[in-house]
Amino acid sequence: MLAFFRFLAGTFLLIAVIAAVYDGTRSLGTGGLAMTSLIEHWSRLSPALLNAAQGAVVRVTHPLVWEMGLRKLLGVPAWAAFAFLGLLCAYAGRRRRRVNVYAN
Repeated sequence: MLAFFRFLAGTFLLIAVIAAVYDGTRSLGTGGLAMTSLIEHWSRLSPALLNAAQGAVVRVTHPLVWEMGLRKLLGVPAWAAFAFLGLLCAYAGRRRRRVNVYAN
């Protein structure tokens, strides 16, 4: 199980680096700071899936859950979100030190 979390950590951190390089090259091209959010990437990669997810969330919950909650959560830069997930998985998959307890 720990190896799976380490694998996920590596994958998420790799995606974070790719997203950071993408934003960096866009920033150099435009001359200003350009950060791409998760929702922008999602709308470019699969707009039909984004619309289906939005419809499902609105249908199952209140429409404000999408507008005030998930839309704001998906508005964070992609590199930051994947870096956070990668670090979280790396912490969960870390090797723990063995502690020997001696009782006399």
